[in-house]
Amino acid sequence: MATSQVASPAAAKTTIALLLTLMLAAAVPGSPAKADLAAAARSVPSAELVGKGRMTYLGFKIFDAELYAPGGTYSASSPFALKLTYLRNFEGKAIAESSVDEIRRQGGASAGQLSRWGKQMQAIFPNVTRGQSLTGVRASNGSTVFYSGNRKLGTIADPAFTRKFFAIWLGSNTRNPQLRARLTGTGS
Repeated sequence: MATSQVASPAAAKTTIALLLTLMLAAAVPGSPAKADLAAAARSVPSAELVGKGRMTYLGFKIFDAELYAPGGTYSASSPFALKLTYLRNFEGKAIAESSVDEIRRQGGASAGQLSRWGKQMQAIFPNVTRGQSLTGVRASNGSTVFYSGNRKLGTIADPAFTRKFFAIWLGSNTRNPQLRARLTGTGS
């Protein structure tokens, strides 16, 4: 037999006030989401969230991705930041190897470039644990700077690397066009 509980008048008022506050917060358009990029935010002036999404593979949650750009408007040729928050533990070497595989799959990079970029990424990418974020920034000079929180991990100064690396998620030949659409704000 079900029983019901009657809340005290004070508890009911508090609950109603909380619900109204939440409803108003959801109904009133607020300012655009500001970047939660730590040190990487210095490289992307006026960074605001463009879009976000989750990467899954064979049903496994891999990472949550957030794309930030000046004023919340993404352009591949302007500064932006892509923040990946990992939902599993990964070795830095595996992240680098997977990145090389995806760049190779897209085409347009020589064996020498892939080898050089792979070594550079292996030297930069740390092992990550669940909940840890890595942020890649496309800097104004076309280089890529990597961060973990407030710590700069390293830079790859080759603009060709920058184009190919970020195309893994943001390019027209990405393996996950739905994630790209969510990140760039062109999809639901």
